[in-house]
Amino acid sequence: MRVGQLVVAVGNPLGYAGSVTAGVVSALGRSLTTYHGSVGRIVENVIQTDAALNPGNSGGALVDGRGRVIGVNTAVAGYGVGLAVPIDAATRRIIGGLMLQGRYRRAYLGVTGGRRPLPPSLARTVGRESGVEVVEVVAGSPAAGAGIRPEDLILSVDGIAVEGVDDLQRLMDAERVGRRVAIELSRSGTTMTLHAVPTELTA
Repeated sequence: MRVGQLVVAVGNPLGYAGSVTAGVVSALGRSLTTYHGSVGRIVENVIQTDAALNPGNSGGALVDGRGRVIGVNTAVAGYGVGLAVPIDAATRRIIGGLMLQGRYRRAYLGVTGGRRPLPPSLARTVGRESGVEVVEVVAGSPAAGAGIRPEDLILSVDGIAVEGVDDLQRLMDAERVGRRVAIELSRSGTTMTLHAVPTELTA
């Protein structure tokens, strides 16, 4: 995908079934924050388009000029600002789960946070520049039970590096539901490993 390429959005806006609108890719790599109650989740690498989207377009296809599906229409951020989740490996896994089981299982840890640059000495030690700073730990969640605290810097999960929220979310898959996972983090300059048992995300 490239900024400026032509795209077509298909859906049922405002109840008008099978509607088609055209536009261009306005931007790539946007972030979209979604909420279920007070719990927020960031969807990364979202496509922005100026193809007209309205309520009812969600779940419809965003296709390129050759008819290839490149995204799933997801949200309207404002006039002329539509957002679509790209068709990538993560989206294919979700679609496969929905087709086979009627749902897609995700693991729930119970933290909110954001990417944060690591202190230079820690960055040299772990060989990367950033981690996930914990902003909030949901009371009664697996993270709370494991002893994770606000201001902790999550470095890895099960030995897999975590550099941003998208990395952490990607690792919270069905395989980790109910399984003890190792979470490496830095707290006040000290690196430690805690263990949590993610539950299934029901939202």
